[in-house]
Amino acid sequence: MLTEKEKQVILLYYYEDMTLKEISAALEVSESRVSQLHTKALQKMRKVLGEYMGILTNQ
Repeated sequence: MLTEKEKQVILLYYYEDMTLKEISAALEVSESRVSQLHTKALQKMRKVLGEYMGILTNQ
């Protein structure tokens, strides 16, 4: 479902409370790329979770 980079971004952002800037330094990618990975990961999770639980979908 999620790529390794997307998983890393989600884990670092939500579980380690790192900023996008901190994550970009840790993963050695641009802050813009981290933002893209974060957005893409959330879209994927919304799609999958929304189908199973009827949540996180756009109304």
